[in-house]
Parts: sequence; structure tokens; C-alpha cells
Amino acid sequence: MLSEGVRGVDLWWAGQLTPIEAIETRHSVRSYTDDPLAADVVEPLRAAIAAVNEEANLNIQLALDEPRAFSGFKAKLVNFKGAQNYLALIGPECRELDGILGYYGEKLVLLAQSLGLNSCWVGGTYKVVNRAYNVDLGQKLSAVVALGYGTTAGVPHKSKAPQDVCPGYDSAPDWFQRGVDAALLAPTALNQQKFSFALAGEQDGLPVVRAATKRGAFTQMDLGIAQCHFEIGAGSTPFIWTEQ
Repeated sequence: MLSEGVRGVDLWWAGQLTPIEAIETRHSVRSYTDDPLAADVVEPLRAAIAAVNEEANLNIQLALDEPRAFSGFKAKLVNFKGAQNYLALIGPECRELDGILGYYGEKLVLLAQSLGLNSCWVGGTYKVVNRAYNVDLGQKLSAVVALGYGTTAGVPHKSKAPQDVCPGYDSAPDWFQRGVDAALLAPTALNQQKFSFALAGEQDGLPVVRAATKRGAFTQMDLGIAQCHFEIGAGSTPFIWTEQ
């Protein structure tokens, strides 16, 4: 869960997609070609990673050309093929880390989509043999995201109805409904979609949005990803996050 009031840095949409288009076209892809990432893709990705790390005190890293990155038995069970580039999502160990990495990691994933890449969030299925990232003392690797040129564009995941994650959806303002709709397009572990959103009054004249999730594996990270989508869906409407 993001801290109260946090709205993250805007990244550079260097590709030909708007943020909403990136959300709508991005699906999980597990099979990739062996084409290396183009320089005009790597450069804006590295710039965005640097900006995210500086803003949120993270240590996210881009690993390139590591063909054995997803070589473990579990990875083979879920049909990972050809994945050799990835984001290593790393930050200082704390209670909020998974949610923060989910939020900022998804910003980078959507930027990658706008640059013509495909991606897949990976929790416990990866095994990095000759790992191309460093985890400093007091830091934690929470997940990785496979990146590359997919052999397919992936397919949309099944989704809950908006009312399932927001009981007051039908009477909510348009900007809030757009936020919920975008959140439901967010990737979640095992497609759990255990998050929920609600309007929770006002603070300093701004609407307050409560974001919450049930317990479970990767649910805090899933919530951070969903919050990223919600913000994009809500557009320019100002609001404040809360978990109260």
C-alpha cells in the first residue's frame, strides 16, 4: 500500500501508446524471441528506472542478455521460453516494500509496453543462475519482470465485475469508475484480484480513495500495481490515497 497522499513520478511515454492504451494492450507473455532489446528502448527504460529509484529510494535494475535467467524447474512448468531480459525489483526491507515495488514496477512495465516490449510479472517461478543484479545489505529482491519481444502479444485475463471490488461503483463519479476499470486490467498473482477501492470522504477539499487488499501471497504487490492503474484511469482528477 502506498503511503497516504503519494502520487508517483510521471514517466516518459517515449513510444506510440498513451498510458491507457498501454494498460489495454499489455498482457502477460511467457515466450520471447532471442532478439536483443534495441538501444532506443533500453535508453528510456534506464532513464525511467533512475528516476524511479531516486524518487522512491529503490534499487530497481535492468538485466540484459541473461539467457539462463529463467531456467528453474518452476519456470519450465509455466512455459517460460526465451526470456533473457528482466527488471529486478529491489528495495530496502520494510513493511511497505512490496506495494511500493508493485506500483513503481508497473509504471516501468507500462513504459516498456509503450516502447514495443512485452512483459510478465514473476514471483516464485524464477531462478537466476548468473544473476545480473546486486542486492545490497538491508535490501530485498521482491520479484522480477521478464521483458522482451514476445512471440505473441498475450491474451486478456478474466476479470471480476467492478462491483466486486467496489460496492459503491454504480453511484461513484466517472473518474472513480474509470480508475476501478483500469485497476481491473492490472496483473495480479494467480489472477486473484483481491484488492478493493472505495471513496472515503474528503481531506483538504480533495476526495479520498481507500485502497485495501485481503491477505495472501503477493497481495500487497498486486495492490500497488492496481493503484498504478487506478491513477492512470482516474486521469487528471486530484485525490488522496488512504488505507484507513
